[in-house]
Amino acid sequence: MNLPQSSQLNIGYFSRLFDNTTNCYKFFWFKGLLKNLEDGKVRITFDDILNEMIADAWYMVTAYHLQLGPNGSKDNLEEVVKYIFDKENFIPSENRDKLLAYLRSSEDRNIIRYKKELIKNVPYRLQAPFYDIDINRKEWYGSPQALARKINANKRLMYYFASINGISSVIEVDPLWVEYLLQNIEIIRGWLELSLIHYLQKRNPSVPGIADKLSAPQERKLDKAKRYWKSVIEVTEIRNIYTGDIMTTGDISIDHFVPWSYVAHDELWNLVPTTKTVNSSKSNNLPDWDIYFPRLAAAEYNAHQAVWKYDGIKQLQKAANDCLKEHVNNEEIRYKLYSTELDKSRFTEQLSNILRPSYDSAMNMGFRVWNYE
Repeated sequence: MNLPQSSQLNIGYFSRLFDNTTNCYKFFWFKGLLKNLEDGKVRITFDDILNEMIADAWYMVTAYHLQLGPNGSKDNLEEVVKYIFDKENFIPSENRDKLLAYLRSSEDRNIIRYKKELIKNVPYRLQAPFYDIDINRKEWYGSPQALARKINANKRLMYYFASINGISSVIEVDPLWVEYLLQNIEIIRGWLELSLIHYLQKRNPSVPGIADKLSAPQERKLDKAKRYWKSVIEVTEIRNIYTGDIMTTGDISIDHFVPWSYVAHDELWNLVPTTKTVNSSKSNNLPDWDIYFPRLAAAEYNAHQAVWKYDGIKQLQKAANDCLKEHVNNEEIRYKLYSTELDKSRFTEQLSNILRPSYDSAMNMGFRVWNYE
């Protein structure tokens, strides 16, 4: 992705900010820096950026269970998010302003410890492509004050260190860089997010839809799926796979069998009708496979058969066709599942082959198994 050029700044160096990145910290630090600039700050404390980093990582860790660091090593950003989530009464979709207010006022020693770990390297290493003086290993891991003085001797950095005092340290962003970053903020944010997506996909190779997991999802449109299931329920008996009750058209909520926060899609073969109460209870969990998958397969097979059996009902046919166009986007799956030639046993086998890998992968990522009570 090409970044906007500047006659006064070295954009070639800038484009290399995320080269050879082994941890996530650079992405989140720079993202936090941009957010503070958008808020009108040019003198920014380390803590200002750290709080934005935690808020940015919040949903992808608590809801999507994304791994932020390399396998086998502890990632302090991921760990501090998990610590706060386990300790406080916050939800994955917590209001960002509320979370930031908590972080600014918290005197929790563990949170402060995590923050101190996060600033050991990234504030100093982010701008390494710009440095025209050598910094040896002893200097990198030595006195932060001495390291900051040596870095400050470089020209045309994005920011300079105004004071060094732990998480209260202050950086000051160069005016030329402030102008460049704010004028091109949308392009730069897109470049940053693309770089972060590539990084996260590498760290989470089995997780689908990484691009949709950088933040909380927007409201999803499941109207066509709901209309399809209502039309089916009007002509044939469909039982709620979680309660065993016969479904009615009066209280339908469309559930993602494997949570949307893992699969990041609205494919029909993963959608099933339930009630709002049950859907809320299930939340972001995995239904017990042995109990609920056979029921899911039966409900989907019965619905599929009803579409063909009652082919003279125009409302049902239109709802089914509209739903297939919107919610079945893989031609191979369409051929394997939605055929008139499949009996129930074969349909169940095919559905299991499609759904089970996502289910197992979600479980490996930390999604909990749920049973309806």
